[in-house]
Amino acid sequence: MRPPRLPSLRATARYSTSQSRLRPAAARSPASICVASTRLASDCPPSGSRTLASSLAERTGRRPAALQIRALRPPPRRGPAPISSAPLHRGVPLGSATDSTASVVPLGFHRGRRAPRTRAACLSAAPRSPETRLTRLPCLLCAGAVPNLRTAQAAPLLRLTARQDLLRLETFAVGSTSVLFSSRKGPQKLRSLQPVLPNRGSQLNRDTKDLRGFQWPSRPPSTPAGIKCAVIEKNVEFTRHPRAHFINNRTMEIFRKLDGLAGDIERSQPPVDLWRKFVYCTSLSGSVLGSVDHMKPEDFDKVISPISVAHFSQYKLVDLLLKKLEAIGFQTCFPSEIGISTQDVELESKILMGHECTSLQQTDEGILVGTSVNNGERILERKLHCGILLGTDGARSTVRELAGISMEGERDLQKLVSVHFLSRDLGRYLSSQRPGMLFFVFNPGAIGVLVAHDLEHGEFVLQIPFYPPQQMFEEFGSKVCEQIIVKLVGWEPADVQVLDIKPWAMHAEVAEKYISCNNRVVLAGDAAHRFPPAGGFGMNTGVQDAHNLAWKLGLMLNGVASPSILQTYESERRPVAIFNTELSVENFKAAMSIPASLGLDPTVANSVHQVINRSLGSIIPRNVQKAVLEGLFSIGRAQVSDYILNEKNPIGSLRLARLRSILDEGKSLQLQFPAEDLGFCYEEGALVTEDCSQKTQKGVKLEHSERTSREYIPSAKVGLRLPHMLVRALPASSEGVFSTLDLVSMDKLEFVLIIAPLKESYEIARATLKVADEFKLSVKVCVMWPHGSDDVEVEESRYVLAPWTNYVNVEELPRVSGNSWWEMCRISRKNVILVRPDEHIAWRTEWDMVRDADSEVRGVFSRILCLNGHHV
Repeated sequence: MRPPRLPSLRATARYSTSQSRLRPAAARSPASICVASTRLASDCPPSGSRTLASSLAERTGRRPAALQIRALRPPPRRGPAPISSAPLHRGVPLGSATDSTASVVPLGFHRGRRAPRTRAACLSAAPRSPETRLTRLPCLLCAGAVPNLRTAQAAPLLRLTARQDLLRLETFAVGSTSVLFSSRKGPQKLRSLQPVLPNRGSQLNRDTKDLRGFQWPSRPPSTPAGIKCAVIEKNVEFTRHPRAHFINNRTMEIFRKLDGLAGDIERSQPPVDLWRKFVYCTSLSGSVLGSVDHMKPEDFDKVISPISVAHFSQYKLVDLLLKKLEAIGFQTCFPSEIGISTQDVELESKILMGHECTSLQQTDEGILVGTSVNNGERILERKLHCGILLGTDGARSTVRELAGISMEGERDLQKLVSVHFLSRDLGRYLSSQRPGMLFFVFNPGAIGVLVAHDLEHGEFVLQIPFYPPQQMFEEFGSKVCEQIIVKLVGWEPADVQVLDIKPWAMHAEVAEKYISCNNRVVLAGDAAHRFPPAGGFGMNTGVQDAHNLAWKLGLMLNGVASPSILQTYESERRPVAIFNTELSVENFKAAMSIPASLGLDPTVANSVHQVINRSLGSIIPRNVQKAVLEGLFSIGRAQVSDYILNEKNPIGSLRLARLRSILDEGKSLQLQFPAEDLGFCYEEGALVTEDCSQKTQKGVKLEHSERTSREYIPSAKVGLRLPHMLVRALPASSEGVFSTLDLVSMDKLEFVLIIAPLKESYEIARATLKVADEFKLSVKVCVMWPHGSDDVEVEESRYVLAPWTNYVNVEELPRVSGNSWWEMCRISRKNVILVRPDEHIAWRTEWDMVRDADSEVRGVFSRILCLNGHHV
C-alpha cells in the first residue's frame, strides 16, 4: 500500500462588484499567503481600497472613455516608476539564508464562499504612460527553509500590471478557471460587469480587442495538496554545501506522505552500516579511543514507527524536492531567463532565483513585498502582494529582522569553519577500516570533527573551531584546509578536493514570537529557532513546523477555521522549539565532555580566548595576539599526544578510563531521541485539553528527563502524535497491512475518529459525522476491531453509521507484547480518539462522560477551529 498523501489545501475566494468599484471579498477577510527569503517591515500603515473611477481620475487627470480588462497579456512597460505609497525599510542590508530548501504556503479566502477562478488579469486605460510593476500572488514561496510539499502545488495566480495612469487593481486569483471581464462603456458601468467564462480551446480575437475566449494555457498536473504558490530565492543557485544530514523518525513519517519522498531517501542514502557509529580517535588512521553504535535492533523492526531514521545530505534532499515540484508543474527561473522585459513575468508555479526582498508594506489586503533582481544587464524591481507572509529564510532571517522579532537564548556558543571536500581515497579507506557518520579527531597537530556524508562517494564536511579576531576566516584558504585534513587523516590522500569553505556560529535561540504584523507574518524553521547541531534537531523541527502550520492554513483558507487558528501554531510549536533548544545545548555539552575528559576542556579554551580579547585586544597587535593564542592552544593539544594518552602513563590511563565510562553510560553525544522525536506533546492549541487529573505522564511531556531515559512510550494523550500500530482493513482487501498513521488521509484535509465497536461509541461517531457536515469538515470514522473479528461482525458498522459511508473497519494485528491497540495506548475501549490532519490527537474522551453527543462534538470542533470565541 502506498503511504497516504498529505491533505489537500485549497485556497478559496469570492469577488463582488458595485458601482465604480471592483473589489475582492478578500479585502474584507484576506488570507493571501506569501513565503519569502526577504526582510519584511512591520506595522506599516494600511492603504485603503479605492473606487475604480476615482482612482483612474486621480492617476490620469480625467475619466477614461473606455475601459477594458484583458487576461494574460499586460500592456507593455514604458519605463520604471515607483509605487506611490513607498514601502518601509527600503535598502536594508540583507542577511543570507542558512538553509537551501523551501516551505510552501497558500493564498486568499473568504469564509464559506468560493470565487470565480481567475488565471490572470490586466487593467488598462488611455492615455498610456510609464507603468509601475505590481504582481499579485496567491502564494509566494521563498527558498531558504525546510521544505513542506504538503502545501506546494502548481496552480494559477494573478498577474497584474498597474501603470501610473491606472488603478492599482485590488483583486485576487485562485483556482484553475479563468474569468474574464469586458466593458466598453467606462468605469461607471462596472456594476453591470459579468464574468465571461471562455470556452476551452477558443482564441482571443485581438483585432476586435474584445474577449471572445482564449486558448487555455497548459495546466500543470494536479495533486491533492492544491495550494497555489511561487518561490523566491535570494541566491542564484541552491547551495551544494551538505549542512544538515540526519532525518529523524517523525520527519521521515511526514516525508512518507510526500509522494514517496521517504522511499526515495531510503533508496538514495548510504547503507546504514556505513553511518551508524560515532568514532573517537587520535587520527582517522591512528588509535581509536572509542566508538558508539547508535542503531539498535528495534530501530529496524519498525515497532514504534513505520519508517526508520535516515542519513541524507540536505542538498540532496533539496534536489529530490525540486523533482517533486517539477512533477507538479513548477519551473526554476534564473535572472537571465527573465531578461529585461518590462512586462510582468508569469509567476505561477515558478521558483524565482536571484530575487532579493528590499521592502515590505502592510496593506488592507496583506503584505506588499518589494523585490529586486539583477539579471546581468539591469536591476529590476518587482512588487509582490500577498495576504500572509511566511518567513522560512533560515537562521539569519531577513523576514524576522524586518518584522522586528528578536531572538531569545544564548549566542555564539562556538564559531567554526565548515570545509566541504571530496576524497574517494579517504572514503574507501574508512568504509573498509572504520565506517562511521561522525569522527571526533584529537591530536597535537589539529582538532576537528569530520562528518562523513557519503563514504561511498567520498563526500565529507570538516568542522574546525576558530577564534576571531585573532584567527580570521580569510586565513582558512584551500591550502590551509588541505593541510589540516592531512593532519587529521594521518596520511595524505591523493585526491582531496576542497569544494567550499564557510564560517558559521553556533547559537541556541528561539524567536520571541512566531506571529507578527496582525497575523500577516509567520516564522517557521530556522527563522524561528537556531539550535546547536548536536542531535540534528534544526531541520527536523523546521519540517515539523511546516507540517503543523499547513493544515491550519488549509482550513483557514477554505473558510472553515478562524484566522486566529494561526495563533495555535505559535502556542504549539514554540514550546517544542524551546525544549529542543535546551536539549540540543545539553547534547552539545555532552559532546564536549569527551575532549574535556582527555584534558582538552573547550570551556578553558573559550576562557583563554575571552581573556586575550579583554586584556590584550586593545594593547598589542592582532598578529601578536594570534601567536599567543595559538601557542596556548598548542600546549593544550599536547595533552592528547601519544606520550600522555596511553595506558602506561598514569594520567593518560585515567583519562582513557574516564572516556570509556562516558561512552558506556550513554553520556556522550547522542544521535537518536525517540522520546522527544515521537513523544513531544502540544499542551495547548488547536485541541481540547484534558483535565488536570488526566495530564500526560512526565515521561512524554515537554520536560527535561534524565539522559538515560530516552525510551518512547506510546500514549493516546491529547496533543501527542497518534501511536503507530500495524492494522489490516476489513473485510480483507488488497490494501494489506498498514500503519495507524495511514488512517489519516493523504488526499484531503481530514480528521479521523477512532472508536471501538461499541453502541455508545457508534453514537458519538454519528454525532461527529453530523456535526462535521455542519462545519463543512471532512471526518472519517475508524472502527478498531480486535484481532480475529469476522466479516459478519464488521457489517455492523455499515448499518449503524448509515447514511454516512466515510468510515473504515480495521483489525488489530497481533503484537509481540500481546497488547491490544487500546492497551498499547494506555486507555480502555470506552474511549474515542479524534486525530487531526497532522496526526496529533485533538480530543479524547470516554463515552460515558458524554451527555449530549451533538453538543459535545460541536464544542470540540469549535475549540479546535478557534470558532465562537475559542481563541488561544
